[in-house]
This record gives sequence, structure tokens and C-alpha cells, in this order.
Amino acid sequence: MTLLTHDTARSRTSVGLTLAVASATSFGLSGALARGLLDTGWSAGATVGLRIGLAALVLLVPGVLALRGRWHLVRANAGLIGIYGLGAVAGAQLCFFYAVTYLQVSVALLLEYTAPVAVVMWLWLRHGHRPARLTVVGAAIAAAGLVLVLDVASGAELSTVGVLWALGAMLGVTTYFIISADEDNGLPGITLAAGGLLVGGAILLAAGASGVLPFHASTADAVYDGRTVVWWVPVVALGLVTAAFSYVTGIAAGRRLGSRLASFVALGEVLAAVVWAWLLLGELPRPVQLAGGLLVLAGVVVVKLGEGRAPLAVEPLPETVSERPVG
Repeated sequence: MTLLTHDTARSRTSVGLTLAVASATSFGLSGALARGLLDTGWSAGATVGLRIGLAALVLLVPGVLALRGRWHLVRANAGLIGIYGLGAVAGAQLCFFYAVTYLQVSVALLLEYTAPVAVVMWLWLRHGHRPARLTVVGAAIAAAGLVLVLDVASGAELSTVGVLWALGAMLGVTTYFIISADEDNGLPGITLAAGGLLVGGAILLAAGASGVLPFHASTADAVYDGRTVVWWVPVVALGLVTAAFSYVTGIAAGRRLGSRLASFVALGEVLAAVVWAWLLLGELPRPVQLAGGLLVLAGVVVVKLGEGRAPLAVEPLPETVSERPVG
């Protein structure tokens, strides 16, 4: 029985790591795809709003079907879904959009991806999950690699307002990891993703309609490294791949790995963004960026080793929680 439990846990972790890498890779594609639209006159607000709105529509029916009539789960977790949509979806997107108007994109990304540190601190202060020594070492290695990948050593002017917006994006990403990893609410992962995207999309569209967020688009063809693509192709890819697929796989990964490990694996999104920019935009990564990517991966491995020393806690499956009689 002990061997079976160990094998099950190992399989759960392997699947979780695969899903986390898939999520980070697809999230990392969004920047390169969006660049093609932005260069034709799309505003960042319209690009993000349509991306989130399309993903919400795609996941709506699967999210409802996954409930299997258990609408009490939505009522009981309405506040959680609202926080997820406000913080993990709309908040993170809006804050990052405003951050890059004051900061270089690389600096804003670096500040946003201090989220894994925030996750570690939250779990420590809120739940008493003291990080292992290897976890701290892995975090330091990954942080050093991230600095190299983003290549901020060349120097950049910092704006206080921009830093505050970037830290707001970091809080949004932290919210994403913490809520995504929570299985106790009984919500199917795809239902949480659909609900959060609906709330986030509604907030973004409201911000655009009210004029708070610039909202304008174009039907001109997008160009990627000299290749012309009709405008709706990157729009559909942004909605289906970089939002719907990314959020669903990210939630599934978080529930298998826990918020701490999942957040460190998600650092691969920055490396993926560099690779996608190379493939789609012809922006070749510099040797220092490749070295940084290897450091990020090494840091994730060390964090995984540190997590492996923690005692294994077997949590009930969402179906077990959700099928309890109501009232």
C-alpha cells in the first residue's frame, strides 16, 4: 500500500510538471503573438480584452458541463471566482499593461515574476509551511537566471509609478498560483478557469468601454518575421492557446504540484517568451539569455528537490468534496 501511494504521488507530480511546462510555454507565446497585432494598430487593452473574452466563451460550456448540475459549488465559491477574475486575470493584465508604459518590458517582467517568492512567503506566514533550505537555494538560482534571461544588467531607468504597477501585477500572479492550487473548494479546474475568465473579461471590457483602458483594433494583416498572417489567426490563437489552454493546464498543474512548486516551474514562461520571440519575430536570444534559461531550469530542479523533502499530504479529490449532500 505504501509503495502504491508513493507511485501514485510520483505519477501525480510527473503529470503536474508536464502540465506546468505546457502552461508556461503557451503563456509565453502571448507576447510574440500580440506584437504582430500591436504593430498594426491594436491597443494592448483591446488585445488583452479580446484574448480573455474569447477564452471565456470557449470554456463556458465545458465549465458548466464539468459542474454536472452542482451549482451550489458556484454559489459557495462566488467570492473566490470573483477574486480570481479580478486579481489573477484582469488585475494582473491591467497592472502589467500600465507597468510597461513606465518601465522597460524586461524590468516589468522581472518585478512581476517575483511572484514565486511571494507564494513562499504567503505559505510560510499564513499556513506555517516553512520553506526547506533547498527551496531557498533554488529560488536564488532561479532569480539569478531570470535576471540574465531578461538582460536587465545593461541598465534601465526606474519609475516609482511603474514599479508599483509591476508589483500590482506580481500580486495578481501570486493570486493566480494560490487559488489555482486550492482543491478544497470542490470546483472543477475548468469551471474555475471559465468563471475567472468571464469575470476578468467583463472587467477588461468595462474598462475599455469607459475609456479607462485604450481600446482600438485593426483588420490589417499581422506580420511575423516577414511572413504575413490574416489578423484573426493570432487573435484566435491568443484566445484558445495563450488563455484558455494556459489557464486550464495551469490550474491542473497547481492542484498536482501545489502553489509553491507550480509558481517556480512557471518561471519557464519567461524563457518560453524569449524562444517564441526568436521563432516568430526573428529576435535571436543572446548567449547571456540562454545561460540564464539554464539557471532558471536548474533553480526549478533544486526547488523540486527541496519540496520532495516535505512530508506528503494526501488531499481529497474535488469530486469527493463536491458530492457531499447539500443542506
